Amino acid sequence: MRKTFLIAGALLCAFQLSAQPKLSADNVDEVLKAMTLEEKAALCVGAGRGYQLGGLTFSSTVLVPGAAGTTLAIPRLGIPATALPDGPAGVRINPTREGDSRTYYATGFPVGTALASSWDTELVENMTKAMGNEVLEYGADVLLAPAMNIHRNPLCGRNFEYFSEDPVLSGKISAAYVRGVQSNGVGTSVKHFAVNNQETNRMENDAQVDTRALREIYLKGFEITVKESQPWTIMSSYNKLNGEYTQQSHDLLTKILRDEWGFEGIVMTDWGSKEGTVKAVAAGNDLMMPGNATETQRIVDAVKSGELSEADLDRNVRNMLNYIVKTPRFKGYKYSDAPDLKAHAKAARAAATESMVLLKNDDNVLPLKGTETVAMFGISSVDFVAGGTGSGNVNKAYVVNMVQGLENAGFTLVEDIKEFNQKYVDFQKVNMSANPAGGTSVLLGSAKLPEAPISRTFINAQVDKSDLAIVVIGRNSGEGGDRKVDGDFNLTETERQLISDVTAAYHLAGKKVVVVLNIGGAIETNSWKEDPDAILLAWQPGQEGGDAVADVLTGKVNPSGKLPMTFPIDYMDHPSSMNFPTGYERSGNSWWGPKEPVKNVDFTDYAESIWVGYRWFTTEGKNVSYPFGYGLSYTTFEYSKPSVKADKDGNLTATVTVTNTGSVAGKEVVEVYVAAPAGGLEKPARELKAFDKTDLLQPGASQTLTFKITPYELASFNIDANQWETASGNYTLYFSKNANDTATSASVNVRKASTFAVTDAFAHIK
Repeated sequence: MRKTFLIAGALLCAFQLSAQPKLSADNVDEVLKAMTLEEKAALCVGAGRGYQLGGLTFSSTVLVPGAAGTTLAIPRLGIPATALPDGPAGVRINPTREGDSRTYYATGFPVGTALASSWDTELVENMTKAMGNEVLEYGADVLLAPAMNIHRNPLCGRNFEYFSEDPVLSGKISAAYVRGVQSNGVGTSVKHFAVNNQETNRMENDAQVDTRALREIYLKGFEITVKESQPWTIMSSYNKLNGEYTQQSHDLLTKILRDEWGFEGIVMTDWGSKEGTVKAVAAGNDLMMPGNATETQRIVDAVKSGELSEADLDRNVRNMLNYIVKTPRFKGYKYSDAPDLKAHAKAARAAATESMVLLKNDDNVLPLKGTETVAMFGISSVDFVAGGTGSGNVNKAYVVNMVQGLENAGFTLVEDIKEFNQKYVDFQKVNMSANPAGGTSVLLGSAKLPEAPISRTFINAQVDKSDLAIVVIGRNSGEGGDRKVDGDFNLTETERQLISDVTAAYHLAGKKVVVVLNIGGAIETNSWKEDPDAILLAWQPGQEGGDAVADVLTGKVNPSGKLPMTFPIDYMDHPSSMNFPTGYERSGNSWWGPKEPVKNVDFTDYAESIWVGYRWFTTEGKNVSYPFGYGLSYTTFEYSKPSVKADKDGNLTATVTVTNTGSVAGKEVVEVYVAAPAGGLEKPARELKAFDKTDLLQPGASQTLTFKITPYELASFNIDANQWETASGNYTLYFSKNANDTATSASVNVRKASTFAVTDAFAHIK
């Protein structure tokens, strides 16, 4: 009899095990019902290092070496772990693996600011298809990208990752980026949601922003991305927003993101634990990263005590399960670990060339023939900056520097200055390695080497040996630190002297000077831009940067990039200059006890409200060095008289014809700015509402571009009424080459005013 009971018990256990549901796209609710409380909590917390909880073991598995994190697997229910590597300039994974002689490099693509400078959503989408393929073929599931916070201030250390000072340009480029990556059946994580516009004290800083600025400037780009591309995930930011951590904000993560915009994916935290795990879960943060046992236990205890509703937890778990069933890991994709890096390098090079901005070209000194003998000044010609530092840094196989790029294109480089630059860089890097103190300025990366001083005698010796001079000025920045005004935004004295001395020597000999800017964000240009004959803004263009620069310098590619931010005359001209950390001391604060909050460190007052970037400069009529949207070409374009019509509901349809009136083929970006009637609200002089880029137009060829703008896209946010409003009245549309160009315009009367209701999110913030 005992034997019979034992057999029956074994059969019952076997039946129970076999009866456990295994996750599929069709049984999410069934699996959810079968999960224990501990399993639910664990699924909403990243894998971390693995742990035991409630008699269950949750193990951390390294799915992709070097990936930023993973989610936890629950094998009994058929729930796999998923892998999440960093971006956004390419897949950040380890190139080497223990016991493996192979290398696993990823392509270093142009940084976000460069991509936005293309103003070309089709280009960005095509390039990020290649990026997404590397996510897929390296066995990952979600790329932690794109980053798309607003360039509120030129000094933000991560501006190179972000797209623009304008939310429409940011949102459209971001949406294209997401579509490209996700076309591979992998996900993206759009970040950092929201108002993460400085690195100084980034984990605790309280961004104090009025609701109009929040909705019109800092959330609008995210809104566009969500509505146009439905990213799989959104990453909440570290900072506080009006006194509350964003990862714990129900207004932000549920009322706005899900209820208003219709977001369907998961929300994850940035990589850092907060004490308010339970509040984050309730707010709609589905996944705590990178995760640890403490966070899981907090969730379990909170449900048991009634502090956290299990229904809220179930909602988040359901979101997680719906995410998991979409992943390649769940679908059992047999990844190759061998993406086509050669093809992807070509895509990176093409994107880089389309993103470069020609700032100056006196007497058509560019394009060059490619047969000239060039004296290459500036250590960045060999110490070339492909991309920024931190989590956005890609472990790439190589970087083509400026020297290599020009030599590949057929130029002859003067050996004296080439050798000098290389020896200086080699010496300084050895010195920095031997003396690391002070050599690291930003997370996961070293400080940019200072420019080498060069005597006028040495410069003069290069003049007779060369047909022209190219001066390369480099900048780097990254995660964990903001830029400085002196020696970063402003050129160093050594850099100023180099440009001045090289220009003087070459102009005396009747020869030309070109400056190439290898930078990630705006710098001061007004004090020196009259010296050289041409200035090419190459940005941080990825691993193919040197070849891409050569493509543009020789005219193999006609530059068509436009600035995604304003270049002010002086840093202090910027509307946020008084409310950004430019150096601080906690003087008078003790190591023990309460500390007095420090302005721009512990809290930052976004006192400029909606007057960000060109909105401020154009409305105030303030001169700038280069306006938002500015960029030259090797050819010229003319715009026809535009046509604008409004239907009965206030939808605008506008057309303009662009003609290449020059002698070489090129592309042109048309920027559509709108001057709106006040309607009871103060409005900027003009705001970007649409843009498009022509195809490659041969000399004499034309193309008609059509723009559609809805009443909602025209709307401004009325804080008092807590709604979006589009006023009736006359609207002027400018079809422009930059934000200061008002030469081509058309007016239209919108007879019907419109309002658009929202939730009460942040309604208490005026």
